Amino acid sequence: MRCAADFRAEARAALKGRWGLAIGIGFLAMVLGGFTSMGLPEITLRFEGGDLQIALEALGQTLHPLDMIAGGTLLVGLGVIIVLGWLVRMLIGMIVTVGYMKFNMDLIDGEIGGVEMLFRYFRQWRTMLAAGLLQAVYIIGWTLLFIIPGIIAGYRYSMTSCILAENPEMGANDAITRSKELMKGNKWRLFCMEISFIGWMILSVFTCGIGDLWLTPYRAAAHAAFYRELVPLEKGEETEEMQETQTEEDGLQCGTGTVQPCTGQFKGNVSVKIGSKEE
Repeated sequence: MRCAADFRAEARAALKGRWGLAIGIGFLAMVLGGFTSMGLPEITLRFEGGDLQIALEALGQTLHPLDMIAGGTLLVGLGVIIVLGWLVRMLIGMIVTVGYMKFNMDLIDGEIGGVEMLFRYFRQWRTMLAAGLLQAVYIIGWTLLFIIPGIIAGYRYSMTSCILAENPEMGANDAITRSKELMKGNKWRLFCMEISFIGWMILSVFTCGIGDLWLTPYRAAAHAAFYRELVPLEKGEETEEMQETQTEEDGLQCGTGTVQPCTGQFKGNVSVKIGSKEE
């Protein structure tokens, strides 16, 4: 059973010669994931002329709820803005996160993706939103019992993004259930791997977040390597294109001078002539 150092080493090997691409896509993923938080409402309190002033800033607009009370729109308007902002943030965050994990899983598998990976799951937005909501409900529910159960729940559902990246047709609850199954007996291992990045985290703090440009792809690749150990890539299975190519090659081998379709495998040379009869 591999340890944290093994996953970090595999991540570095996958990132070798690709750090520039990984840093660029990682930075874009952070920007997209954090951009929507700017659209969430911010409530500020201040005193002006001895009176309490409440300002609600959302979507570039400043509202004054106390002035809206007379119209009865305070609670409804505030609630709608908060819920919509939160849902948009979660939706975009989940789509980008799943796409980013797919990019890193491809790196571990020896493939190179591009920026388009971050947006490839927009068609599955319902599943992504449902997965984000369910995870939030489960984690918050466990956290209400105590902080530690909430942390454990976070690790229990930590493979959901990777599972959806490989199985976008899977239902949200099925992906979460699958994550629970994969993480049985592996939560502590993942925790230890995350803790092993503590030095990088401290460095990022002292560099005012600049270190995150390298830390983000490093951690994501290690996370993908951890998932790949739990769910090995099935090698040796031919894709449909490979099978079609092999079929064409078999057909070319069935005959001399004229290409004829092959319905079986033959050894030796077979001469096929149409419209003539050999005696």
